[in-house]
Amino acid sequence: MNTNAENRDMHYLQLLSNSFPSIAAASTEIINLEAIMNLPKGTEHFLADLHGESAAFQHILKNASGNIRRKVSELFKGYIRESVIRELCTLIYYPEQKLGLIKEAEGDNMEDWYHITIHRLVTVCRDVSSKYTRSKVRKSLPPDFAYIIEELLHERSDDQDKAAYVTGIVETIISTGRADDFIIALCNVIQRLAIDQLHILGDIYDRGPGAHIILDTMRQYHSWDIQWGNHDILWMGACAGNNACICNVLRLSLRYANLTTLEDGYGINLVPLATFAMDVYGDDPCTEFIPKILAGNTLDEKTLRLTAQMHKAISVIQFKKEALIFKRRPEWQMTDRCVLDHIDYERGVYIVDGKEYEMKSCNFPTIDPANPCELTEEENILMERLHHSFRVCEKLQKHCKMLLSHGCMYTICNQNLLFHASCPLNADGSLKEVELYNGQRFSGKELMHNIGMMIRAAFQNDTPQEERSYDRDYFLYLWCGKDSPLFDKSKMATFERYFLTDKTMYKEEKGYYFQLRDNEEICDHILDSFGVVGANRHIINGHVPVHASKGENPIKAGGKLMVIDGGFSEAYHSETGIAGYTLVYHSRGFQLVQHEPFTSAREAIQKGTDIKSTTQLVELSTHRMLVADTDKGTELQNQINDLRQLLYAYRHGIIKEKK
Repeated sequence: MNTNAENRDMHYLQLLSNSFPSIAAASTEIINLEAIMNLPKGTEHFLADLHGESAAFQHILKNASGNIRRKVSELFKGYIRESVIRELCTLIYYPEQKLGLIKEAEGDNMEDWYHITIHRLVTVCRDVSSKYTRSKVRKSLPPDFAYIIEELLHERSDDQDKAAYVTGIVETIISTGRADDFIIALCNVIQRLAIDQLHILGDIYDRGPGAHIILDTMRQYHSWDIQWGNHDILWMGACAGNNACICNVLRLSLRYANLTTLEDGYGINLVPLATFAMDVYGDDPCTEFIPKILAGNTLDEKTLRLTAQMHKAISVIQFKKEALIFKRRPEWQMTDRCVLDHIDYERGVYIVDGKEYEMKSCNFPTIDPANPCELTEEENILMERLHHSFRVCEKLQKHCKMLLSHGCMYTICNQNLLFHASCPLNADGSLKEVELYNGQRFSGKELMHNIGMMIRAAFQNDTPQEERSYDRDYFLYLWCGKDSPLFDKSKMATFERYFLTDKTMYKEEKGYYFQLRDNEEICDHILDSFGVVGANRHIINGHVPVHASKGENPIKAGGKLMVIDGGFSEAYHSETGIAGYTLVYHSRGFQLVQHEPFTSAREAIQKGTDIKSTTQLVELSTHRMLVADTDKGTELQNQINDLRQLLYAYRHGIIKEKK
């Protein structure tokens, strides 16, 4: 043992021997890991651009993107009626609520119903647990019923020697009054085991009313990750104290008359904004700022007018706050987006490159034409209050910490490269270098990694003040910068859409990634640069809704790229013609599940309705994939190799076995 490497190896083996102190212990672990390697690969689900649609999202988790319905149909088709299959699935999705309705309908026949239903649920649970080790299943079981469920899963009523044993267990569950609790527990286990890993490709926030509910759901979820989207970054920037991000968050919420997440979810006090808006814009019709009203969200005329006034008030402050950052960071080359500097306030026209554009209105009572970006005293006071509300909101801070602990700019998992929107490219398809802090330039994987480090540093108190200030400012660039991997467009034409009549000014030119991503060679180049290897590797994105109603295919570049933003948000349903995608990656390959709009949980419970989903085969494997074929398999193989070295050390007396 002369070299440093040998010394390190010996030190590692000595540490490993603490966990496996004997030949017997090490051998048993090798046997266990080798067995796991031969299990089928767990099922991964990929979702993108949830945009606050918490009810649809929660239902898709409950029904595993239609997979539970498929399994129940396969298990019982020909044995029970279709209506009974539908009832059983609804029970699995919403056990507490459905049990109440069933008790009303069944009356005194509940004991028979309990017997039949428990046996059926055990059959379903046995099927969804078949991919996992007993140990993993055991960890998923509720403590109160862990032993009973485990016994029922591994004993069969058709085994004559055990029939009385199994029947006795079920009868005792019923006679002790625990049938309801047991059924609820069993249904939750089925939901839990149907999805092994959940990947969210960004944009939990904005548009829909339940972003906070989605994140509360994820706090309890067993295994998930997120690749941050531009809307997530916007809220994270607001949480970190970037005032321009705070303004954008408020503006988007007001644009869709969606204040539920702000007020009910996070308790953000909007009274100061409402008071300010009524004082300053009381005589302004604010026509351009009338919110978009989604189905099921009605506002009376007075509320609609106040919302429009608040919408305009925060938008003007946003344009000011953004301009201050753009001027502070000239290296971003975004000073042309200091939009208030381009207005001729006397004539009411917008001037760009010497060309004049007609404005819909030019009523800006808080703007000094000599210094358009300066906030009034009242605006400064308002922003201080709003800033304080976001910074002291405990729940928002907790949710941002969750996004940091479970998230990153990109992930590589089982030969799949996941990121929300874009990997900036040059016109020739080569990776584009983007400047970050202190003039450092990065592209591809290094760009994504360093942006992720900046985002984390913005929340760290030990980050040097100057660097931390830049990192906080950079949230705005990630939101709307032309070389941002989360935006990648020529501009964000917010001001133009509100104020200019010429619709050619609304156009946002997409970056080269979006123009070239259907090229298989370009996708291969990106995958190579990120170090993704394997014959069946893919890029998976969200961000840009796929217009399925117009025949757009979410599968691009000869199957190398999958775009899974199908328009979860109701605001996109008319555009996409559907209500979202789930990409499912199981042991036999990829399936793309296309969802129709979700009505409501109440209708699902009462009428047994489900999200209507269409499944499209994307790519089937030539053999059933095992754990050995996954990243987890590589990790387990490394552990096996280490344990074999430990065995060698024990058997040759290099390390002594412990008692």
